[in-house]
Amino acid sequence: MVTIDDVAKLAGLSKSTVSRVINHYPHVSPTKKEKVYHAMNTLGYVPNSSARSLRNKKTKIIAVIVPRLMNPFFGQLVESIEVEASKQGFQLLICQTMYSPETEVGHLELLKTKQVDGIIMTSYENEWEIIADYLNYGPLIMCNEFEESAKIPIIKLDQVYGGYIATSHLINQGHKHIAYCSGGHKSMVANHRRKGFDQALGEHGLPYDEAYGFYNAYSIRDGMDVFNKIRKMKTPPTAVFTGSDEVAAGIITCAKDHGWKVPQDLAVIGFDNQVISRIMDPKISTVEQPIDQMARQAVKVMVEKINIREQPQKERYEFPLKLIVRESTTGKSLSAVE
Repeated sequence: MVTIDDVAKLAGLSKSTVSRVINHYPHVSPTKKEKVYHAMNTLGYVPNSSARSLRNKKTKIIAVIVPRLMNPFFGQLVESIEVEASKQGFQLLICQTMYSPETEVGHLELLKTKQVDGIIMTSYENEWEIIADYLNYGPLIMCNEFEESAKIPIIKLDQVYGGYIATSHLINQGHKHIAYCSGGHKSMVANHRRKGFDQALGEHGLPYDEAYGFYNAYSIRDGMDVFNKIRKMKTPPTAVFTGSDEVAAGIITCAKDHGWKVPQDLAVIGFDNQVISRIMDPKISTVEQPIDQMARQAVKVMVEKINIREQPQKERYEFPLKLIVRESTTGKSLSAVE
């Protein structure tokens, strides 16, 4: 992290002179001011008046970066983080990226300019090398989405197991032609779920047809688009594994609109166990994620890093997932299955 000492060294002036320029003291020559500003620009040094005057104080604000608040999973995660942060005396600043790398960098700048004490990233759009630069300015942790190589705390779920139990359930219902539907290829969450999906198919000796792969599906509208592709297939799948309850709801809604019966003609399993999974007709089988536990752990770790002012270490916290069986795969609700 660039310090005032670095600025003084590059400018060839004393630290006290640099401080006087930064704080707009009188009686500093224009030449010295120019040297200081040139050094600051060269090094990327960004002074902050509140940080300077209250060196040992904090903003008591934590930023949380999410891709899309309209997604119920992220909405619930943010709410749980806010509740826990409030208990710890911190305010929450919500930063939505809408999957834009440029917008994400803009939010990360909040850490650089000392407007927040730390940032919780529930997703990320840039390469890790770009994000890692901001560790010089304060703590970053990941909660939900993750980068394996990142030397920071990561709160995540066993997504391989989630993909495995969801797909195994469909296979146990007699399905041999199962479609896979998820978000982007870059997502580690989606990639790990795919590993679980493939593992379940492999254990039962079932092939996978790439024609049954649907990607970049995040919303109800996307789910409807997926079904419209399925219904036009010569040999459509009999079941679909989806990466979210929203997408599952879109598939089911569109299927019913076209006279398909769920699960008789097409079984559908979601992910997240959101409210929509319980109010759809039929109710959606899904994989429950312990959002409150994740949120509590994320805030606990973040507050620790802020208070002890140390560089975050490579720490991993993983929580289990649970299969919830409902009508969209069986025609009737059953008790939750671990």
